[in-house]
Amino acid sequence: MSGFVFSERFDSLPGESGMHLEICEKHPGDGALLPFYYYDIFVDRQAAGKISIRIGDNFHSYYNGHVGYEIDEPFRGRRLSLAALRLVLPVARWHGMRRIYITCAASNEASRRIIEAAGGRLLEICPVPRTYFAWYEGIEDHRIYLLDLEKD
Repeated sequence: MSGFVFSERFDSLPGESGMHLEICEKHPGDGALLPFYYYDIFVDRQAAGKISIRIGDNFHSYYNGHVGYEIDEPFRGRRLSLAALRLVLPVARWHGMRRIYITCAASNEASRRIIEAAGGRLLEICPVPRTYFAWYEGIEDHRIYLLDLEKD
């Protein structure tokens, strides 16, 4: 995406119950990777995980999704990824995105529940093509969800 501009207004995203996101990286993208904001997730000033929001669309975003998150083991089961996901959606909207894909491995029930709680609509469960930049031998089928950002 030539001419992509990050916004500083999204460097810190306050949440509820002592949770907030702080930017740790802004990546301009390349041929496969879209530009993205990458955040540390904090709960009561303790690092609890990370989340990214990728801006734009390309072939890889269908399988990679526009959001990636990881929650550290001691903080799992508290739906922090759902809260963090909701905090990054305004970033995508500000950049003109009207919908995003969110994906997970077909067997990842925890992510499936989070994506569905966020309003993701399952499009398909499919094998990942060899032309996907993160493909590897034995990669699990992916659940591909669509989240409409104009519904709210």
